[in-house]
Amino acid sequence: MSELLIYYNGEFVTKENATVSIYDHGFLYGDGVFEGIRAYNGRVFKLQEHVDRLYDSAKAIALEVPISKEEMSEAILETLRKNNLRDAYIRPIVSRGVGDLGLDPRKCPKPSIYIVSQEWGAMYGDLYEVGLKAITVGIRRNAPDALSPNIKSLNYLNNILAKIEANEKGGDEAIFLDQNGFISEGSGDNIFVIKNGKVYTPPTINNLKGITRATAIELLEERGYEVIVGNLGLFDMYTADEIFVTGTAAEAAPITKLDGRPIGDGSVGPITKAAVAAFEEVTGSTGTPIFE
Repeated sequence: MSELLIYYNGEFVTKENATVSIYDHGFLYGDGVFEGIRAYNGRVFKLQEHVDRLYDSAKAIALEVPISKEEMSEAILETLRKNNLRDAYIRPIVSRGVGDLGLDPRKCPKPSIYIVSQEWGAMYGDLYEVGLKAITVGIRRNAPDALSPNIKSLNYLNNILAKIEANEKGGDEAIFLDQNGFISEGSGDNIFVIKNGKVYTPPTINNLKGITRATAIELLEERGYEVIVGNLGLFDMYTADEIFVTGTAAEAAPITKLDGRPIGDGSVGPITKAAVAAFEEVTGSTGTPIFE
């Protein structure tokens, strides 16, 4: 396999040459935004939606992306072409750029753009068949009035701290509560709770506006399931018939145990199986062509 090429400010460089300045505010302060995107069978899934969200995140932190959305989309596709990838995980990154050691973003005149693409299989391996063990963590999700969870920023320390806690407690995934004690999201995915044939998911004021989440809602409703968006508590999760999570990296994955309690009968339930199958079908047949 030829050496992986990475897009860097309009050029393609090797991984070793895709370096970041010590004075880049993305490195110094997590001052920047990113996206996670997947390509399946030679097509990029929901490319426009991901690019739109990248630019929304940038606007929310007053970061002006130096290329248009159309140019960003083409750069993503060209990165895949350069690496001859048909099935891949793609990460476009926009950092504030090089400045000084102070906080003031006005000292960073030119944002930097990186696009990384590589092969990446199922994030949870064989756990998609048996389900994840999830752990409720003590650390709370960032409050929307402090740092909105809808800004997909380079500062992911909140998520990392949750993952550390889940790791230490033997969980495959962490479950965040928000500052009011409502269910927020996983460390890297949105949450769906199923009870008596109905599907519930938290509102996105306290968790990321997941593109896979929106896809799952659409697919479930097309198949006749009622999806209700509203606040959920731990009681709702402990007593659920089924739980699954969605995300670009995670895709659609079942949770069969939470805080040591089996969810439902402890196996992957029928609505979760239907959601996973529908997601696999749509990702395998739709998207923006890479090589046309």
